[in-house]
Amino acid sequence: MDVLEAIRTRRSIGKVQPDEPVDKQWIETILEAGTWAPNHHHTQPWKFFVQQGEGRRPLGRTLRKIAAEKMDDLASEENEQKLIKTEQKPFRAPVVITVVVEPSTKEKVIDIEEYAAAHAAAQNMLLAAHSLGLGAIWRSGAPTYHEDMRWLYNVSERGAVIGFIYLGWPVSKKKKEAKRIPVSEKTIWIHEDK
Repeated sequence: MDVLEAIRTRRSIGKVQPDEPVDKQWIETILEAGTWAPNHHHTQPWKFFVQQGEGRRPLGRTLRKIAAEKMDDLASEENEQKLIKTEQKPFRAPVVITVVVEPSTKEKVIDIEEYAAAHAAAQNMLLAAHSLGLGAIWRSGAPTYHEDMRWLYNVSERGAVIGFIYLGWPVSKKKKEAKRIPVSEKTIWIHEDK
């Protein structure tokens, strides 16, 4: 699969077979793809945490704790069911890769560029997973940026968890049709007339 085809055909796959393992060599190939993302000053500001089996449990517990903070009545049956469901989220896929950015302390480094590099690493990993026939989805949302999540992954004040890549074998081979606004509506050409 060439890179342009991979970019056009990759889709977020949220439903994967939760109990079918992914070979370690393939996970390493995906991680390696992430390390080839562009990064200013060659800082390579990303860190990857690969969670499988019970290694997903601390993420589930942290998601539960964060969700509980917003609930008034933790003892209600409805809220307890919501918390149980939240705690099980990392078990929807056999592999969860947490992507973290840790900005360099090198002079001239701009934090937003470090974040952009880590986001590019995540995109490379999604494309690599797609090229291998795996299903993947980049999950984030408010709990991703919560202080408890930073603590779980030992992230500095300048750094952040930028998302979770849920990875596994797709349940279905059927892909959603994707639509994009035409590039002509998103592009402004600036040129100098002679």
